[in-house]
Amino acid sequence: MPEIIVLLVDDVELFLELEKTFLQREGFRILLARNGIEAIALAKEHRPDLVFMDLHMPEMDGDEACRRIKADPEISHTPVVMVTQGSRPTDLERCRQSGCDDFLLKPIKQHHFAEAAHRFLHVRTRVAPRAEARISIRYGEEQNLLSNYSVNLSTGGVFIETEDILLVDSALRIKFVIPGVGREIVCTGRVAWVNHPEKMLNKALPVGLGLQFLDLNEDDRDAIREYIKTRDLQPSW
Repeated sequence: MPEIIVLLVDDVELFLELEKTFLQREGFRILLARNGIEAIALAKEHRPDLVFMDLHMPEMDGDEACRRIKADPEISHTPVVMVTQGSRPTDLERCRQSGCDDFLLKPIKQHHFAEAAHRFLHVRTRVAPRAEARISIRYGEEQNLLSNYSVNLSTGGVFIETEDILLVDSALRIKFVIPGVGREIVCTGRVAWVNHPEKMLNKALPVGLGLQFLDLNEDDRDAIREYIKTRDLQPSW
């Protein structure tokens, strides 16, 4: 199967790392650009199969970059999905006038991102394998970390059992040690979803938080992957 190239364009590193985690699938090649000028250059050089383009960026905004991509006969067929906060109607209108194929609103939800990828690439993003794991997880602000135990773990994130409910999209520092290996994992993350006692989204799990890893390096990801192979795989949340 030919390699699928996806270009992610945003000047905020956190958003780039978040979008990368949504494309955890073999056969994907991810390119990164921090402004519209870089995006156009990479689009011409690598001919991506899909572009996710932020609206507001330095040097050249995403809507202008999208217009130039669509005006270039060699790359005009490239699907471009604009990404914006959506709090201002003028921003939504700029996206519509850019000639983009679709747009997404921040904060980006994984299922919306996956739906867009499937629609334009005709493939489904693979959910990372998840295994049952009882591990002490420290999370929160660097100087005030909370501590609770995980229920399950994947290379994409961890579900922890806790009644200390945080807001969805809360930024976190996450630390834990892989059992039997002794390797400490330290990364940034976010609260991806909440199994709230008053609204249990997954009744098979206890009250708690689904935390998403945002900037795992490849060595840490491989270490988690090897640990998961020793466990019984569980359905993904």
